[in-house]
Amino acid sequence: MKEKALWINQIKGLCICLVVFYHSVITFYPHLSTFQHPWSPTLAKCWVYFNLYLAPFRMPVFFFISGFLIQRYINGVSWRDSLGKRVGTILWVLALWGVLQWQALSHITHWLAPDRDVSTSANAAYADSLGEFVQAMLTASTSLWYLYALIVYFVLCKLTSRGKTVMIAALALLSIAINFLPTPWWGMNSVLRNVIYYALGAWFGTPLMAWMKTFDIRRHWLMLGVVAFFAVGLWFVRTPLLLSLLSIFIIMKVFYAVGRRYPPSERSLLNVVGSNTIAIYTTHRILVEIFSLVLIGWFSAQARSPSVELAILLCYPFFSLLLCVATGMLARSLSQRLAGDILFSPPAVALNRQ
Repeated sequence: MKEKALWINQIKGLCICLVVFYHSVITFYPHLSTFQHPWSPTLAKCWVYFNLYLAPFRMPVFFFISGFLIQRYINGVSWRDSLGKRVGTILWVLALWGVLQWQALSHITHWLAPDRDVSTSANAAYADSLGEFVQAMLTASTSLWYLYALIVYFVLCKLTSRGKTVMIAALALLSIAINFLPTPWWGMNSVLRNVIYYALGAWFGTPLMAWMKTFDIRRHWLMLGVVAFFAVGLWFVRTPLLLSLLSIFIIMKVFYAVGRRYPPSERSLLNVVGSNTIAIYTTHRILVEIFSLVLIGWFSAQARSPSVELAILLCYPFFSLLLCVATGMLARSLSQRLAGDILFSPPAVALNRQ
């Protein structure tokens, strides 16, 4: 990988870590009801709220970078070549891991929490039938909605690139409107809310990146502070667009500045993680389900030391993140070595690699 792209890859690594962190928190802490230590309820709530406040810093920059990295496919690559490389591969991973997650989570729930009611969980992973599973996948009601979004976003941006100026304004309005007029499907709401960031990267990524690199924060700190003030205010009235755009700028500016002072290495942790985002993204949800159900059951049924309980509540997100990242990278390595990367590449591509 070229050195100049390493800092971007490190941001991808940060983003996937935040995604794992998010799922680790929401599948565990909100479901706890009995505590031994007097600080435990407060600590659990702190993790939930902290996770909520991280939202503008998680997916927007992830999608902006995803769009930025496929710019040449928008105008410089034919539809025939683009569909195979940018759509076919992701579609294969989405379909394969959609089925694997569905089967895995169904069996895990039956094994670890047979009395758990998931009938109201609008997620393909908890579908009771093939028909429900297909419907949920088609409406992006899946933990893999990021992959669904990448396919839809790419096709949309390539189809409408000639009218990108008008489209970017329309997508910005859509991102705001979806917070007040949501669709019946939570995954589709996320897809519609985040398309603006992918489109910005795909259509305007190069000039925006050049502007970011030359922007002098020390000279314009007051203006930046005013923008941040209004962005936070808008976020509190369910309009996170400005704060999300600001988060993209800040995260990229920080990583770019640090990368210039301390040139990143291909072997750096965030770079390695950023090179395995799809593997970590697809595998972590299964692990998080196991971790959360085991711990929720233990919290509900076992007498425990208050200090042990507090330690678990404090450290669990980091423990889960570490295991999920390690497992995702191991899965990718085994897939590449044993099966031509069949778990993350279409069969034809995997066969060519063997």
